[in-house]
Amino acid sequence: MPTGFPTRALAILLLILLPAPLVIVVGASFSPRALLEFPPPGFSWRWYLEFLSTPAWLTAFGVSAAIALASAVLTTLAALGAALALQDAPSRLRAAAETAILAPLLFPHAALGIGFLGWLILAEMNGTGWGILIAHLVLCAPFAYRPIAVSLAQIDRSLPEAATILGAGPGQTFWRITLPLLQPGIAASLLFGFIISFDEVTVSMFLVGPEVTTLPVTIYARLNDSADPVVAAISSILILLTAGLVLLMDRLVGLRIFVDVEEEGRRPAA
Repeated sequence: MPTGFPTRALAILLLILLPAPLVIVVGASFSPRALLEFPPPGFSWRWYLEFLSTPAWLTAFGVSAAIALASAVLTTLAALGAALALQDAPSRLRAAAETAILAPLLFPHAALGIGFLGWLILAEMNGTGWGILIAHLVLCAPFAYRPIAVSLAQIDRSLPEAATILGAGPGQTFWRITLPLLQPGIAASLLFGFIISFDEVTVSMFLVGPEVTTLPVTIYARLNDSADPVVAAISSILILLTAGLVLLMDRLVGLRIFVDVEEEGRRPAA
């Protein structure tokens, strides 16, 4: 890999350009005027206070948080069960099952939204929180499965075998050996599931109703009406929330799992 001044200059340029949109969003959120401006002509907490004092915004935030939390937990549990079940499965069966799990990544979200809309209308669940949750479970499944599958593949198989030889039953081996070693993958699965669900807008636009809507859909509707800085304020809060979750995960289990998932995704199929 080339080294020297050009490489360092490119790295510095990327470090400046990549966070630039975030800086603009955060800066615009403090504007005292009802216009998205950067740099802002002054400093004001006006738009943060509007978000925190508007029931519609807070309700949409609560709905998104509840659905995202449920999606993260349920998809992680399902992904854990699927990864364990497929660990010793025949290669063809495992490949077919993993293709089905990762299938939502192959289709445009607009097409998925139309498909979910038709199915939920037949089930009389369109415009409900349960309908949105079902759609988010499908969308989050690929992102929940990959980290756990990668973590499971990295476990030294001799460790569970040694526990069995020493008299541990299947339950003891799972709770005391396998599960602790899967903690990084489980944590990454929870993080991916929460963020993917919370930020989902395209599919959710087809499924929300007059009584139940999510924060990203509410933001999109607000942008169509007026691009005032309250959207920038909400985005700044979400940036802070995401950064906090990533830092928490780094503190608890580390971020090595993200590198492992990326390397596994680039590895050519056997």
